Amino acid sequence: METRKLGNSGLKVSAIGLGCMGMSFSYGPPADKQEMITLIRSAVDQGVTFFDTAEVYGPFTNEELVGDALAPIRDKVVIATKFGFDLSGPDNRPGGANLNSRPDHIRQAVEGSLKRLRIATIDLLYQHRVDPMVPIEEVAGTVADLIRQGKVKYFGLSEAGAQTIRRAHAVQSVTALQSEYSLWWREPEAEILPTLEALGIGFVPFSPLGKGFLTGAFNAETTFGSDDFRNKVPRFNEENRRANQALVDVIRKFAALKQASPAQVALAWLLAQKPWIVPIPGTTKAHRLHENIGAARVQLSATEIRDLETAAAAITIQGARYPEQAQKMIDR
Repeated sequence: METRKLGNSGLKVSAIGLGCMGMSFSYGPPADKQEMITLIRSAVDQGVTFFDTAEVYGPFTNEELVGDALAPIRDKVVIATKFGFDLSGPDNRPGGANLNSRPDHIRQAVEGSLKRLRIATIDLLYQHRVDPMVPIEEVAGTVADLIRQGKVKYFGLSEAGAQTIRRAHAVQSVTALQSEYSLWWREPEAEILPTLEALGIGFVPFSPLGKGFLTGAFNAETTFGSDDFRNKVPRFNEENRRANQALVDVIRKFAALKQASPAQVALAWLLAQKPWIVPIPGTTKAHRLHENIGAARVQLSATEIRDLETAAAAITIQGARYPEQAQKMIDR
């Protein structure tokens, strides 16, 4: 697989990474650990070098999974994880946990992540959500200290607004921003992408397949398990899924022309936006992993991109992308 650099940092990763969250968290019961270890190692065999996790996924169990899977091949991969939630309370889910990016908590979180991931240095450390109670300069300064200590290599932000990105970058170079971006969530194009380009920061889109919706695997009648996060996402209620199916239909038409799958077209579109964009689709299935990796070989011409964007822009996507409580954690 081709590699890409995340902005001006020099951090080189595979053009498509692997988001590991869903293996342990958010989309139903955790998958079998040994099967997921096999899947992660298969990803490496197919050219993936970039793996994404966070302490809150599980919590903690996803980092342990990633650490166990990648320990034998640590020198071949880039591991990204995140801090930013206080998981000491009774409700340790992202929607219910308190934000906490105080310097002492960041240091504590990093020590825990290093142990669970079985590594000496975190390649890319993100602030998971901006904490309005802690100045971003303090957060960046703390991570800068951790970089000097050799515990972290690169600093990232997640779901941060343009002003926050600039303030953090002035203290410690930000290597990557991780936020949602896909054909059904294009808000980053207005302000975030120009900011990243100006500062030389890479972009790592999560949910590049719209939490699975853009694969075409779901319709209005699809039901999700009681512990699947999508049950709480307004964009996934039955009425909105029915309306949003129009976007999937558009992607399907382009996929047929390219002899590719809808997922591959959706990912290829992202890759075509900027050379410093690296999506991290997640999966628990070997055939989906292979399919997603294959997107790196799908080339869209300038005309195809324009036609796809024009058709997609004619569709008004229905429903918020997060429940109200989680929406409040998005920095503007």
